[in-house]
Amino acid sequence: MPRFIVFTDLDGTLLDQTYSYEAARPALKALQEQGIPLVLVSSKTRAEIEHLRSRMGHRGPFIVENGGALLIPQGWLHGDPEGSSGAHDQVTVFGTPYPVIRAALKEMSRSLHVTLKGFGDMTVQDLARLSGLSPDEARLALTREYDEPFRVSDGHVTLADLRNAAAKHGLTCTKGGGFYHLLGPADKGKACRHLIDSHVRLLRPESPKTVGIGDTLNDRSMLAEVDIPILVQRPDGSYDPDVNLPALRRAAGIGPAGWNAALLDLLDGERSL
Repeated sequence: MPRFIVFTDLDGTLLDQTYSYEAARPALKALQEQGIPLVLVSSKTRAEIEHLRSRMGHRGPFIVENGGALLIPQGWLHGDPEGSSGAHDQVTVFGTPYPVIRAALKEMSRSLHVTLKGFGDMTVQDLARLSGLSPDEARLALTREYDEPFRVSDGHVTLADLRNAAAKHGLTCTKGGGFYHLLGPADKGKACRHLIDSHVRLLRPESPKTVGIGDTLNDRSMLAEVDIPILVQRPDGSYDPDVNLPALRRAAGIGPAGWNAALLDLLDGERSL
């Protein structure tokens, strides 16, 4: 039985600004060798994460579009999570359909008297130019189902303004590393909690400890659900001041370098007990 299960954000955490996880390879190898499951938790789409999983050789569960859906490969640990469906992956949907979110974003633009430009307003070339993604990667990022990343391209509003406007449509708004995100009542934490309650807590005689690693406010709900929450440094070397949790550990390193150091320290500390 694994001693830990690790939940990780991707952009700015396991992946650097060039979308590389090279600096995290030693810890990734250690997790694989010790049979420790890795759960990917991201604002990325299913198509994006499946592409990354293929590159990494990842075989564990993954959570897409900020908790919009949880996908568990057949045969992972044991049992089916309650309420799941899917022929190849067990899929549990928590999110609001994308067309509903797109319509709400347009209404929010009008009511706030600003221009909110979402991914749905962009071409593949627009997004590639704005984000640094390749055209192929940008195409995958535009295949959205539950979450709309957007920027304020004309005018000024606060996150509180956006959240109040979103709430009028029964939606929520959060902020990631480069974009705001408009989504339903789902979040990373709720999807993680579902996986923990439906799979991890059922393991006996002793359930594995849960570890979460992120870098921004968008990861706070995930970090609040795990036993060991870890925050890595942002590209400027700072820690997001909005992520405040009593047991929070702060990794010494930016993105995947901090991710690597924190997990190796954790595993080394466990072996020394």
